[in-house]
Amino acid sequence: MTGRPESSPPTRKRRRDPEYHRIAILAAARAAFTELGYTRATVRDIARRAGVTHGLVLRQFSTKEQLFIAAVPGTRDLEGVVGGDLRTLPDRVARAFVERMESGADQDPFVALVRSAAGNEEAATKLYIAMQEHSLTVYREVLPADVDTRVALLAAHLIGVTFNRYIVKTGALADMSGDQLISHITPVLRRILLD
Repeated sequence: MTGRPESSPPTRKRRRDPEYHRIAILAAARAAFTELGYTRATVRDIARRAGVTHGLVLRQFSTKEQLFIAAVPGTRDLEGVVGGDLRTLPDRVARAFVERMESGADQDPFVALVRSAAGNEEAATKLYIAMQEHSLTVYREVLPADVDTRVALLAAHLIGVTFNRYIVKTGALADMSGDQLISHITPVLRRILLD
């Protein structure tokens, strides 16, 4: 017989593995954001789901907005899209955006941003700023000039497309195929990013 009373639950040994915790937090965040949406998901709930403390989540990701950006597709994949020939950057951005949205718009940062703006303007503003800061950092590596203006125009255009095609789901943008949408938005992105 052990010295511990039978009614006591066994103590759980804490695991000190930052990479394991990071993976668990990101998986819990993806689940929470998908299930509850950006606004209703909380850092405390995500920590509980991951089996870590609220403080550990904030130490690893600083804010809910940064956690969202790290956890969901979209801006976290931007680095892989922008690398390469600058002349084909608009084509790559258009294709990556449409393919990502077609395969999982419900989990996309743009959808979360637009939906949260309707119910929680402060949350939407924080999320937009975090997304924009991340995008600016990435685009500054490849664009030669006017990066702030170009990224703001790019975001405005893609958020508009997101609202029309993936949220209200009506009209000409909603009716066209993914390839047609790519062919329509690529010239606009070319003008925004390269002209």
